[in-house]
Amino acid sequence: MAKSLQEQLMGSGLIDKKKAKTIQKEKRIQRKQLPKGHSLDEKEKEYLEKLKQEKIEKDKALNKKREDELEKKALKAQVKQLIKTNEIKRLSGEIAFQFTDNKKIKRIYVVQEQYDHLVRGLLAVANISEDYLLIPKAVAKKVIERDAEAICYLYEKQMTQEQELEEDDPYKGFEIPDDLMW
Repeated sequence: MAKSLQEQLMGSGLIDKKKAKTIQKEKRIQRKQLPKGHSLDEKEKEYLEKLKQEKIEKDKALNKKREDELEKKALKAQVKQLIKTNEIKRLSGEIAFQFTDNKKIKRIYVVQEQYDHLVRGLLAVANISEDYLLIPKAVAKKVIERDAEAICYLYEKQMTQEQELEEDDPYKGFEIPDDLMW
């Protein structure tokens, strides 16, 4: 008697018993889903196709969400590594430097040189798991691009409207005489 295709494939080593059983199980499930002599009409086919598409969309959304979470986690790790590698050791000084972190006033103690650099905007204060570290301004800018919440304090000179007008004033070089009467 001739062997079935499945037995021939098993004999040649292309599939194993486990794979053969799963194939038989899938065929049995497909046969039981449809009663004998019953074929799908157009509405049922459309409904099944719609269900498949919804499942695919749901899976895509779930995968996108997972990828976004992994990307956020990777960004946080990058920020943490960037801050740790560029940290400036904070010497235990006697000058208190105060700044705000999440609407709370925090205080760190630094030496005079570090205080001056913080006030001028050459240094910034970064927060990693409730630990405040000093980092250079250039590194702080890179960190802000990735995660702005990691930087607690960075002084940037902000020009007032009057200062901007003074810089753009076309008559800046022309002095008004004192004896001019309006």
